[in-house]
Amino acid sequence: MSRRTRIITTPAPGGPDALKIETRELDPPGPGEVLIDVAAAGVNRPDVFERMGLYPPPPGAPEGLGLEVSGHVRETGEGVDHLRPGDAVVALAAGGGYADIARADMGCVLHAPQGVDLIHAAGLPETVFTVWTNVFDRARLQPGERLLVQGGASGIGTTAIQMAAAHGARIAATAGSEDKCALCRELGAELALNYRNDDWETALRESGGADVILDMVGGDYTARHLSLLNTEGRLVMIAFLKGARVELDLMRVMLKRLTLTGSTLRSRSKDEKAAIARAVETHVWPWIAQGKLRPVIDSVFTLENAAKAHARMDAMAHAGKILLTP
Repeated sequence: MSRRTRIITTPAPGGPDALKIETRELDPPGPGEVLIDVAAAGVNRPDVFERMGLYPPPPGAPEGLGLEVSGHVRETGEGVDHLRPGDAVVALAAGGGYADIARADMGCVLHAPQGVDLIHAAGLPETVFTVWTNVFDRARLQPGERLLVQGGASGIGTTAIQMAAAHGARIAATAGSEDKCALCRELGAELALNYRNDDWETALRESGGADVILDMVGGDYTARHLSLLNTEGRLVMIAFLKGARVELDLMRVMLKRLTLTGSTLRSRSKDEKAAIARAVETHVWPWIAQGKLRPVIDSVFTLENAAKAHARMDAMAHAGKILLTP
């Protein structure tokens, strides 16, 4: 059986034009591995950082960009007993998702949820895994609490709003345009503020602050977030668009008994990712089947137009997920 596939690589760091299509002959799946005929792959901010040379892949990761895919099982390796060739699946990959054939560890491959087109389902794994482990596991969001989502119209943001709403939480969100704020409200945010024009900090404080904040911004926003959190509040960091180095008044943390936490996903062990996958299948897939959660898709590009997909993400013009199809 031929395992010849196109992949997207970055021979040298740079802008979107640094992305190149190359052809590889893949090895057969090893023990615990699954090869997937890709229907679509999600484009994520970590892909952009990897393209720029700022986010190197972990040792042993498949060659090429791309951290999430949907498609059909092509082959399984030894020890894979819950998946069969032809099964419709979604998967979190350690790399190489921008391809015709992708490789993933069996613990990170889930049967595709009911009620979602398989191509659109490619927009789920990276975002759902990230939101679950950070907002629900680490930050322990409870029904009735308020979650602030910075960048509510992003792939992570649109997912976080819907998952929090399905959980019974209250949601505030920021976004960069009135159209994006309207999308946040449509998805379940009770308060959506344009961070370019609105005094979002004052508006949030006057409306009761936040119990949990999902922060993809960092920089000077971090201190502002500590001031906005209610007593026993939790700030969870997943990205640093404004920088990772900050100066903080930790007295706020002590007086309000705050928790400052965060995590990355790609560097976690296979067992840790598999545990997240099981939690997602148990708790999140039913929300999709019930119509409470859907991947919000901004645009779909072909592999040949991966540079255009990255240029759209670089411009922050998107609302929801950007996908690539073979």
